Amino acid sequence: MTILVTGATGTVGRQVVQQLVERDADVRVLVRNPSKSDFPASVSVVQGDLLDVDSLRSAYRGVSTLFLLNAVVADEYTQALLALNLAREAGIERIVYLSVIHSDLYVNVPHFAGKYGVERMIEQMCLNATILRPAYFIDNDLTIKDVVTEYGIYPMPIGSKGLAMVDTRDIGEVAALELLRREQSAVPLPIERINLVGPDTLTGQDIAAIWTDVLGRSIAYPGEDTATFEQNLLQHMPSWMAYDMRLMSERFITEGMLPDTGDVDRLTALLDRPLYAYRDFAAQIAASI
Repeated sequence: MTILVTGATGTVGRQVVQQLVERDADVRVLVRNPSKSDFPASVSVVQGDLLDVDSLRSAYRGVSTLFLLNAVVADEYTQALLALNLAREAGIERIVYLSVIHSDLYVNVPHFAGKYGVERMIEQMCLNATILRPAYFIDNDLTIKDVVTEYGIYPMPIGSKGLAMVDTRDIGEVAALELLRREQSAVPLPIERINLVGPDTLTGQDIAAIWTDVLGRSIAYPGEDTATFEQNLLQHMPSWMAYDMRLMSERFITEGMLPDTGDVDRLTALLDRPLYAYRDFAAQIAASI
């Protein structure tokens, strides 16, 4: 049977597809522009998007298991609800949904609240799904590496509570394992939640210290000016998204993004290897300079 991956051209989606292909799964992807996709020849490509009902119905034909990843866009919530309703209509009883950790806590942050709404739908509609709840992506910091290396500061206002940052390679592999576990089960499996975290819970000062160590020169953490953070983001994204990111950073500062007891051990056992650490990421950047 076929596993459909949405969001397949993004950072996490590509990791999921790669992990599935390496395990000889029958993979289909839904993409807006097939000419810009460069998947292995074994991957079936369907053109469409999550707001196009006809293309979704076509993409779901013959699919047994769905990986649902919605980008952070203004209509993310609508996309997810449409995708899940149509999956139910198509008889798909095996789903892995990429949510976010603490979606039930960060209730004022739009893209967190939207994902929590999707989780509630999954529960209320009794859909058979694994809900993956990743923490902040380590890979997000690729966008600020030049600020770190050229200006000597770590600019993300993440506070002193700590974030259990996770590498997208770990997300992709856990997602693939869950998709295959559900795909290969004789019966649809009940709802399960998995927090996806990294091996370390890091503060802004911790991350600045890591960069200081791997670069061999002082990197500062300037603190929690979320208003300036929002203004800087406006150079790269629409205002609604910049404000969404500001609200998220303010919850980082007040709440942190902490793992539950046993999360790291559970993931380490599932992957049968150590989790990728932020230091690995920073060291790789430092070695490329």
